[in-house]
Amino acid sequence: MSKGFFITGTDTEIGKTTISLGLINVLQHAGHKVSAMKPVASGCVLQNGALRNDDALKLIAACNQELIYDQVNPYAFEPPIAPHIAAEQVGVIINISTICDLANTLQSESDYCIIEGAGGWLVPLNENNTIEDLAIALKLPVILVVGLRLGCINHATLTAKAIQNSGLVLAGWVANHCNKDIEQADKMIGSLKQRIDAPCIGVVDYLYKLDAEAVGSNMDISLLT
Repeated sequence: MSKGFFITGTDTEIGKTTISLGLINVLQHAGHKVSAMKPVASGCVLQNGALRNDDALKLIAACNQELIYDQVNPYAFEPPIAPHIAAEQVGVIINISTICDLANTLQSESDYCIIEGAGGWLVPLNENNTIEDLAIALKLPVILVVGLRLGCINHATLTAKAIQNSGLVLAGWVANHCNKDIEQADKMIGSLKQRIDAPCIGVVDYLYKLDAEAVGSNMDISLLT
């Protein structure tokens, strides 16, 4: 298997971090050394004079490797807006090579590095690059998080095709109940299984409180291709 996975989603706020934490939990229970990255994050808050992202902090806390914050989240922006716009506001250019260098270091020190993207597959990072370009540069198999809600079948199938058209391996996908009440969720998942040419490695129920162990228990990583 590879030295990690790239986690993307059908949209923003659909549970990429939740699924990343579950995957980290499963891999560590299997005896692996695991590191993680959330290279680009907006909506960060000042803590002791430095911008910090809550999702990145959760990833750091979950890993059994000692991680430095700036390795995990090298591009942290305060406004809760698209990262390329936030970067422009402060005169920063998000550099894919910088992210890849950090990822290579983490991969050399661990069995797996879980790298979480920002937003969806084609979110811009700068004038020329998107999340897709970052994933291609990292050369990792991709896990797609599908946030179950109205419209997700279209979003998921489009994203899955885009991933596969990029030349990357879509290793699997996870259906995540990101809302409490989703009508016909089972039929929705069935439709997704028919249309996405990759294994569904898990269905995660809505969580009132984040529990990486519970998330991981609903995922079967042996299905990853």
